[in-house]
Amino acid sequence: MVPTAFFLTKIFRRFSFHLLALVGASCLAAGALAAAELPAFTPGKQTIQFTESALQSAADEVKSRLHSIEEPGPFDITREKFQIIVPKTYTHAEPWGLFIWINAGDAPNIPADWEPVLAARKLLFVGAFKSGNPRSIFDRVRLAVDANIGMRRKFNVDGRRVYVSGFSGGARVASMLGVSYGDMFSGTIPFMGVNFYTELPAGEGKKFNVSYLPDDEVLELAKKKCRYVLVTGEKDFNRLNTRSAHEHGFKKEGFANVLYLEVPGLGHALPGAKTLEQGIEFLDVGKGR
Repeated sequence: MVPTAFFLTKIFRRFSFHLLALVGASCLAAGALAAAELPAFTPGKQTIQFTESALQSAADEVKSRLHSIEEPGPFDITREKFQIIVPKTYTHAEPWGLFIWINAGDAPNIPADWEPVLAARKLLFVGAFKSGNPRSIFDRVRLAVDANIGMRRKFNVDGRRVYVSGFSGGARVASMLGVSYGDMFSGTIPFMGVNFYTELPAGEGKKFNVSYLPDDEVLELAKKKCRYVLVTGEKDFNRLNTRSAHEHGFKKEGFANVLYLEVPGLGHALPGAKTLEQGIEFLDVGKGR
């Protein structure tokens, strides 16, 4: 059963969401600048900063989207750093997708063999530093949302291919973003960890607890339009959680596009490039790739 406290903000939610949806859509359109207006860039791996937060990462908006009774703390995007990877084949002349990464640790590292896959699939990479498990979940959400908007202001991003992903605790945050911010992220690949908005069976009469509660209208959009790849390993200690989220969460709740991937012999670790490519291929269905 969902705790009553989760609903404390819901009664105040309806008008503010409609207003922000209109303003947010306008800002997203403005953020996707024409190729000729985009700033110069340097290919390769580098550290950058963003100068402005998105409306969608404002404290009240984050709290409302997750239906949290806790208050997000202070947050200043100008103090945050991000790692980006811009393949040599990218130019402003053609829109590329965006792969937003939330790690379990403080460095936004990904396996080296993933980078050629992202380049081949025409995906830019961005991940925040100090966005690991010790960080507030509110900040981790804000960092991913601001990375989404910030990259649109610097690069020619295809809004149909903005994917959020992460590992372990970062995967849990990504899974929440992929639903509660389904209007901003069209696809989600959580590796070795999934949160959900209903209780899930955990075996032996136990339950995995409710983690958040998305807005009804965003939820309906996510169910119909967004795509999800839930990745676990045969020996991953989060395997039961991931399977339960797939069977008793996403499938039971009527999500149209969900893929479960279990890597044979793999424990709680990131898989190789083949699994990543398989996941991205599923997310790219229907998007001209």
